[in-house]
Amino acid sequence: MYARSTTVLARPESVDAGIAYVRDEVMPALTDLAGCIGLSLMVDRQTGRCIATSAWRDLDDMRDSADAAGRLRTQAGERFGGPVTAEEWQIAVLHREHSSDPGAWVRATWVTVPPELTEAGIEYYRSAVLPQIEHLPGFRSASLLVDTASGRAVSSVSFGSREAMEQNRDYASTLKAESIRAAGASAVDEGEFELVIAHLRVPELV
Repeated sequence: MYARSTTVLARPESVDAGIAYVRDEVMPALTDLAGCIGLSLMVDRQTGRCIATSAWRDLDDMRDSADAAGRLRTQAGERFGGPVTAEEWQIAVLHREHSSDPGAWVRATWVTVPPELTEAGIEYYRSAVLPQIEHLPGFRSASLLVDTASGRAVSSVSFGSREAMEQNRDYASTLKAESIRAAGASAVDEGEFELVIAHLRVPELV
């Protein structure tokens, strides 16, 4: 399964208008397309960074949606009031312990790994990282998206509330450093986001 993430650097005062656009216009339009299996949106109201992710049954379905998604992406930039970029991923791991209800938050970590180590990195995440985070208080779900050609990857871990996420921040930092070192990866970026739309219907991939 595959995913396309769209990142908008929004004006903070335009975030709510952008959320409404994604919820009321983007999500119905995308989920009507063949192979679309849902959409999520996470936002950082302080910085304006907002990331919408659509999930697709296979690569052909995602690529066939490119024109429609491009038009929606342009309009999203106008509603959010900022520049827009898009990335495509393979969904390598997805584990959902509970559904993400209103009030959920996400910690996302972007890394790069030498392309020849990507498969080993996926297995390390699945067998070593996931067991350490799935029992944390407030844990809801975890996913790993990868681009095997470039070695780019992003891990997203959701929690039932901002408070639950903040309580494990120190542990998460230690685990991240250990995992990046063990996987031969390099840290690129990280962020904490409010999960405002969570309608992904991706099955378990563990």
